[in-house]
Amino acid sequence: MSENLKSWVANRIKEDEIVKYMDDDSDFIKDDEIWKHIKDDKQQDPVRIREIFEKALAVETLSPEETAMLINLKNPELVEEMKETALKIKLKVYDNRIVTFAPLYLGDYCVNNCAYCGFRTSNTIMKRKILSEDEIRRETEVLAGKIGHKRLIVVYGEHPLTGVDYIENSLRTIYGVKVPVRKGFGHIRRANVNAAPLQIDELKRLQEVGIGTFQVFQETYHHETHRKVHPEGTLKGDYKWRLYCMHRALEAGVDDVGIGALYGLYDWRFETMALLYHAIELEKKFGIGPHTVSFPRLEPAANTPFTQSSEYMVNDEDFERIILVLRLAIPYTGMILTARESREIRDKVLPLGITQTDASTRIGIGAYSDRYTEQELERQQFMIGDPRSLDELIRDLTKMGYITSFCTAGYRCGRTGKCIMDLLREGTEGKYCKLNAITTFKEWLLDFASEETAKIGDALIKKELDEVKTKMPKAYNKLNEYITRIENGERDLYF
Repeated sequence: MSENLKSWVANRIKEDEIVKYMDDDSDFIKDDEIWKHIKDDKQQDPVRIREIFEKALAVETLSPEETAMLINLKNPELVEEMKETALKIKLKVYDNRIVTFAPLYLGDYCVNNCAYCGFRTSNTIMKRKILSEDEIRRETEVLAGKIGHKRLIVVYGEHPLTGVDYIENSLRTIYGVKVPVRKGFGHIRRANVNAAPLQIDELKRLQEVGIGTFQVFQETYHHETHRKVHPEGTLKGDYKWRLYCMHRALEAGVDDVGIGALYGLYDWRFETMALLYHAIELEKKFGIGPHTVSFPRLEPAANTPFTQSSEYMVNDEDFERIILVLRLAIPYTGMILTARESREIRDKVLPLGITQTDASTRIGIGAYSDRYTEQELERQQFMIGDPRSLDELIRDLTKMGYITSFCTAGYRCGRTGKCIMDLLREGTEGKYCKLNAITTFKEWLLDFASEETAKIGDALIKKELDEVKTKMPKAYNKLNEYITRIENGERDLYF
């Protein structure tokens, strides 16, 4: 590592932006306490379990003790009831909508040396690249103009070349792209960011640009495992700097934050409990919890043996339980299921409470405009499991009765942060989103859908309109007016 790079690393972490949020000398993830809850496998009274289901259905965050009971639940009948409750919560809070997005990787340079990551600095077989402004524009033109995405999760490595200046400029470039399509034009309306932990002043700059959700995963919340997989002396090796990054984001004015764990690094039961602890901490300190929770599973990466040898790999049955428990434990949060998973797994767990998923996914640097085989691991962080295009995924979702929402109206209307959390807990936000899902879905069908997808999509819209007429008659006429205006070429009409 060069002297300049060492100097950059040495000045990244601000201790005062950690300790200011701490209640004592230790952080809020209490390893022994978490394991005590998990191992305290009490005799599970069905009456008590059903009380927990009702609490979750009332959109109240569960306690660690209650969550541990769901992790340990063995009664087959109650497990089926938990699945039914998960779906009820999803429909109550988010209706039958699924939000779609695409990941856009802008650079794979990184100063960290994480044992499980293909981008780690010691992995010499990686073909390193950082996209220029013109290349970012070309990638966005494909995503917004050919595929039809309205949302991105923009992914950055931890390196001075992709620091806050680069992030800010790249977001301006992405938002500036507008591509003529069939009737309207394609552009990205919301760019979420997955990046390294940032300082408060840096986060304020991104908020001014118009950042969507700021997403940082702890990877593993278990202190000892975190030390083992993140070498001492690296930025990612500082557990607390990463753990408190969402505190800094919320203080900086970022409206929505996303947390997650990489399942396969440590015991899934511990990581699931720790995600709850993180949500409870944010609720306690800021009055709002995470806007989204992610739960990716460890996948193979080039020249990275750890991904093949971890003793904590999560099987499909346990993965299903993770999703169920999180849906009930943090009932207001959005839940992101990615194309790391196979088509079969995604279709199976979708009804358990998933709200967001990606499509047409390519995770190599420059992969949307510079086509290559997705098996070329030396150009990407890991392998994807579901290669479906956005059109294919939407067609499949429509057949399952889900409407694909491209809505970003809440961010223009101020329904973000605590406001949206309150609306989600009340079950009110889903009503706005139902209307905006219909209008944005109609936009997408007109501008991007294949003939087959357009046909079944229009049939679903008719069904959705009938539901609005019955349940929200006051909004029905306005919605019909919007549909007509969209058919005539207007875009971005919202409630």
